Amino acid sequence: MAQTKGILNPTAVQTNTKRVLKDAFFIVIGIFAAAFGLESFLLPNTFIDGGVTGISLLISEVTKTPLWIFIVLINLPFIFMAYKVVGKQFAIKTAIAILGLAFTLLIIEFPEVTQDKLLVAVFGGFFLGAGIGLSIRGGSVLDGTEVLAIFLSKKWGVKIGDIIILINGLIFLAAAYLLSIESALYSMLTYLAASKTLDFVVEGIEEYTGVTIISKKSEEIRRMIVEKMGRGLTIYEAKGGYGNLGEQNEYDVIYTVITRLEIRKLHIEIDKIDSSAFVVMSSINDTKGGMVKKRYLNS
Repeated sequence: MAQTKGILNPTAVQTNTKRVLKDAFFIVIGIFAAAFGLESFLLPNTFIDGGVTGISLLISEVTKTPLWIFIVLINLPFIFMAYKVVGKQFAIKTAIAILGLAFTLLIIEFPEVTQDKLLVAVFGGFFLGAGIGLSIRGGSVLDGTEVLAIFLSKKWGVKIGDIIILINGLIFLAAAYLLSIESALYSMLTYLAASKTLDFVVEGIEEYTGVTIISKKSEEIRRMIVEKMGRGLTIYEAKGGYGNLGEQNEYDVIYTVITRLEIRKLHIEIDKIDSSAFVVMSSINDTKGGMVKKRYLNS
């Protein structure tokens, strides 16, 4: 029997609808969090942040022009760049998020919370970082710096992190010259608070560690990881060489991913089985699927 064309799969439609609504929720909450951080903490105290937001804050303070204008104007080229570098859908979401932030800053007046400089730097950065992080969770950005860093990284082969550090260094030098050294120093503290909050929001509370285990008792270690720790793993065959003669032997290598809270437990259990086992650990920013991060299986 021929399959009818043009009929949408109800499950696919439902999944896409949930995803759109979830993304919209993250972006909207992110916009309000960022706007609150800007108007209730940073703007009244002439503090800035890094990236495009920091440039917008700096120019707004020097020219005494409303911030929302520069939020739109300075981010425009980065929206176009996002279309070229990342994709159409990302660029559209980013444009909506940035326009939403500008519109929120225009129509809503958030009250000033405090004039304590330390609190302003820490909590201003916290809410701004949370807003940017939530927008990233929704598939967009409120700051075009990351897009520029990706673009320059592809073009020049430079690390993204190095580019962001260079851009922010220039911004804070300009702040020290145009505002004051004190404002620049507090702004650096704001940036640190924002970046750490952003990482927390995007990556979550759990940090993951990839573990590679080489042992003569790999089968016993495999059972321990699966049965005692409840983790999935991958086993692959390998050959090793050591000494001047380059002697080779075949063995099974175990690879698994655990949270940082499980590292000590894993060490203890491995020592019980094979205290001479060779264990290599590496940091992982995020995981999806499998037995580690079940909450993202339906995302």
